Amino acid sequence: MPAPSPVTLRDARLFAFFHVVFSRHFRRGMGALRVPPWGIPQEHRGRPLIVLANHPSWWDGVAFMLLSARLFPSRHVFIPMAAEALAKYRFMRRLGVFGIEPGARGAAAFLRTANEVLAAPRAMLWMNVPGRFQDVRERPVVIAPGVTRLAEIAPNAVILPLALDYVFWTESRPEMLAAFGPPMEAADLLALDREAREGALREALTATMDRLAAEAIPRDPARFEVVAAGAEGMGGFYDLWRRFRALLRGRRFDPRHVRDAKSG
Repeated sequence: MPAPSPVTLRDARLFAFFHVVFSRHFRRGMGALRVPPWGIPQEHRGRPLIVLANHPSWWDGVAFMLLSARLFPSRHVFIPMAAEALAKYRFMRRLGVFGIEPGARGAAAFLRTANEVLAAPRAMLWMNVPGRFQDVRERPVVIAPGVTRLAEIAPNAVILPLALDYVFWTESRPEMLAAFGPPMEAADLLALDREAREGALREALTATMDRLAAEAIPRDPARFEVVAAGAEGMGGFYDLWRRFRALLRGRRFDPRHVRDAKSG
């Protein structure tokens, strides 16, 4: 018996609930979700959208949730995940996540499901193209089997490369950095053979990752737009003491490490 369709299983109310849950988890663990102005995507209304990202961290799923809800609020996001991992988080099937089995049969099933998803109004497909965790510095970027076939099942789709990175700057919590690369037309990729297609996708994603890395090196928040704000400062007794000290001095308490260092 075929697995239930993720389009049918998706529950908008449950997605909204878990968006709040994931947002709170993000605020506890991250400094901010930052996107450089050049990395903010266009909507491409009326077109199927495919987002192809690298896969540096467990946090990628949270990044997908936050980015899709904030930058594509009118869209329904669908995300493939290894079936073995999804079995541990069965509730995620109601959020648009669907399982992928290993092997040729699993790849064929993935393409059938992706075809159904991309044919649904307002749907968009997000996936980590390596199919495994891969450090942002590792080259070449892996393109999992089946990714090059997406242009064949959705020739009118727009494909967006997405670079993700997680960096420690001057605060105790890491920054979640993201950037979308220039859109690619599936029809243009379809004109290439699969090997050339894979090379074009790898080149586009790698270029976006390299450009995001260059933006991260100066550690300058002004180079980015804040898509979602996280926690600031260290928290706990240390920040309580700093808040009390600022009160005694008649100053406004700022939990950020750098501004305190500059102000003495």
